Amino acid sequence: MSNRKMITAALPYANGPVHIGHLAGVYIPADVYARFQRRLGKDVAFICGSDEHGIPITIRAKKEGVTPQDIVDKYHEIIKKSFSDLGISFDEYSRTTSKNHYETSQDFFKVLYEKGKFTEEMSEQYFDEQANEFLADRYIVGTCPNCGNENAYGDQCERCGTTLSPSELINPKSMLSGNVPILKETKNWYLPLNEYEDFLNEWIIEGHKDDWKPNVYGQVKSWLNDGLKPRAMTRDLNWGVPVPLPNAEGKVLYVWFDAPIGYISFTKEWAAKNGKDWKDYWQSKSSDLVHFIGKDNIVFHCIIFPAMMKAHGDYIMPKNVPAFEFLNLENDKISTSRNWAVWAHEYVEDFPGQEDVLRYALLSSAPETKDNNFTWKDFQTKNNSELVGIFGNFINRVAVLIHKYYDGIVPQGDVNAPELAEINKAAKEISGFLENYEFRNSLTALMNLARFGNQYLQAEEPWKTIKDNPEKAAQSLFVGAQIAVALAQLCEPFLPFSSEKLLNMFNVQKSDWNDVETKSVLIETGHKINESSLLFSKIEDDVIEAQIQKLEDTKQNNKKTNPNANPMKDEITFDDFTKIDLRTATITEAEKVEKADKLLKLTVDTGVDVRTVVSGIAESFTPEEVIGKQVMILLNLAPRKIRGIESQGMLLLTTKSDGKLSFVTPDDSNVENGIEIG
Repeated sequence: MSNRKMITAALPYANGPVHIGHLAGVYIPADVYARFQRRLGKDVAFICGSDEHGIPITIRAKKEGVTPQDIVDKYHEIIKKSFSDLGISFDEYSRTTSKNHYETSQDFFKVLYEKGKFTEEMSEQYFDEQANEFLADRYIVGTCPNCGNENAYGDQCERCGTTLSPSELINPKSMLSGNVPILKETKNWYLPLNEYEDFLNEWIIEGHKDDWKPNVYGQVKSWLNDGLKPRAMTRDLNWGVPVPLPNAEGKVLYVWFDAPIGYISFTKEWAAKNGKDWKDYWQSKSSDLVHFIGKDNIVFHCIIFPAMMKAHGDYIMPKNVPAFEFLNLENDKISTSRNWAVWAHEYVEDFPGQEDVLRYALLSSAPETKDNNFTWKDFQTKNNSELVGIFGNFINRVAVLIHKYYDGIVPQGDVNAPELAEINKAAKEISGFLENYEFRNSLTALMNLARFGNQYLQAEEPWKTIKDNPEKAAQSLFVGAQIAVALAQLCEPFLPFSSEKLLNMFNVQKSDWNDVETKSVLIETGHKINESSLLFSKIEDDVIEAQIQKLEDTKQNNKKTNPNANPMKDEITFDDFTKIDLRTATITEAEKVEKADKLLKLTVDTGVDVRTVVSGIAESFTPEEVIGKQVMILLNLAPRKIRGIESQGMLLLTTKSDGKLSFVTPDDSNVENGIEIG
């Protein structure tokens, strides 16, 4: 096993914040693994950064009416801060719009080009005549030929997960104009993936059948069984890394060509800052490369990127690609477009100081081998019953009792007590699970040690034996102190903030993992511990209900046929409604109100009488436009003076999408004035 670990986490798209699905499926497991490897004394490079060239970025930019650079600048900072706030310990978090990344990915492309690894092909690509540009795969939508989803993208159906090409879509349309695109000839550079089938079969299908996760292995095997086809490594776009060749204006590197190279370019940045040689991590056989990704990225990390590195010739292949499945939210698929998500930056604001609670809840529900589900009620239970009731309760009992009976000094105890073997056992179990990327099992092993500590104290009852058997009380709290310090050491990869609190509480330093695996005494008799404090706090029902209500509000908002519509006002009764006197009426005269740009003074024939109404419609209508207009008027509204004019009623209008006002009028223009509405 190598002493050098090159660990990468999938680059998040900088077109929106990070949500719990991303955290559970990639970043928290990757962080646990990186922290664990550091504790083993390994030479770790844990690398990530924002993917700023994806089509989702340009789609978001068009939607918001800003530039792609504006979008990535905004979300790069939000994402980076969210990771930091939640203790994701990247050694380098960079971005693909950096000069270094452009140079690294262009150099990589040129090496393959000069080695003759690409084929130049003229092909017909979809082109939007109205927008006057070629359409990237994600700018084409149509019906999925596999499941019938009418909103499948040109590269993938997000309902069934099938990878597609735009030509496979039924009834394709441009997302830019909504028009049916035409096919237009263009030249691009292709990587003939079919030439790497033998290599991939030997390396993965034969070489990793016993140590790669079944979901990863099975998906790769399926792809290879179907046969690989050449794939374009360039695109006709104006946002991305320019193709570094003459006569390649208007072409950029395919986002899935440049994005994984980001792992390399970001490692270069980190190495330069820390006096390291980046090649030791990417081009040395004594380095282990591990990619943490979601299941939708398996093909890119296990087929396309390895084929690229093989074509280059200087790079090692990943030792493992532990891809996770998807996490659902309250039994529904997480969706950024529907805002059905728990956003990392909002969680940090709503639950200050409880970052480890989210890490724990997501790890215990990690979708390792199949899709899993997050609910706020389960989150509350995991905190209150497990972190507070088991882990925190044990720590608090040990610390409080040592202060109460021994003034904070660890008492004398038998260093050969059989109970201490549980520490080494737990450390080895956790280690074994983490080496095999079994994060839920490793977390269970950690909690089992806390459970054992609670059961041990409950059986020994030092609060009772201190009176008639002080030696037994001392022994039980000596053992309790060892278990507590072991938990402080072992929980660090999972609960880094809590581990720091615990280490301070027991006045000890972070140790090597091997010490916890081999030593049963981690804190000596006579050692002074600091004052105790609560490690976790109970989360009350009203806090959880507020989060559930936030999701319910999102669900109701998603039901709107007009997303710009304001929420419904408070309910009224039928009796309230009958008090309203709405009538048909006609405007007979109109003039502007002096020194009031928005107001018109109207004379209105209501059929009941002729009255004056002052209305703020002057920015949408001239006086001439409204004379003779049949309208609806709220007749029994109490009069009030506006600019010295008594206004007797209110006209019914609505606001159009362009901001202009529009009268609510009867369909039949021959309706008499004064007819009641309702």
